[in-house]
Amino acid sequence: MKQGRERGVTLLEMMIVAGLIGLMAAITFPALNSGIDSLRLRSATDGIVSHLTSALNRTERRQLATEVAILRQENVIRFASADNGYRKELEMPDGVTITAVEPQIPGLDPMSPRVFLLHPGGVIPRILIEVTNRRGFKRRVSVDPITGTAQIERVQQ
Repeated sequence: MKQGRERGVTLLEMMIVAGLIGLMAAITFPALNSGIDSLRLRSATDGIVSHLTSALNRTERRQLATEVAILRQENVIRFASADNGYRKELEMPDGVTITAVEPQIPGLDPMSPRVFLLHPGGVIPRILIEVTNRRGFKRRVSVDPITGTAQIERVQQ
């Protein structure tokens, strides 16, 4: 009786395939991680624009003052209306931090909370919030006092 050759994968072949998979993962991980950081930064700026627009619209439609509190140490932006019916909190995603709030006030600690008040029928304050991700990429969200719209600006490295 003739024995056939056994088929299968040897341990050496399996180790080579595992090594190649590990090498491919090591090469693609930084690019994947960078993409996730960029998505978090974009998500944060989109959230800021959305919440600011909502607060501006609510102020005009309901004719109630709205407070926008930017808390850099907590990495949070809080929105509240005068009637206590509108309370929202926007926490920055992991890896995204609020790095600047403008206009800066001379003599005020840059890390101290900044509060802006939106008045119905009043002048819209100039607000600029700069956020940065772990890789150092920055974006700025600003409110144009003329048009009353929030917009996103990329900061060139």
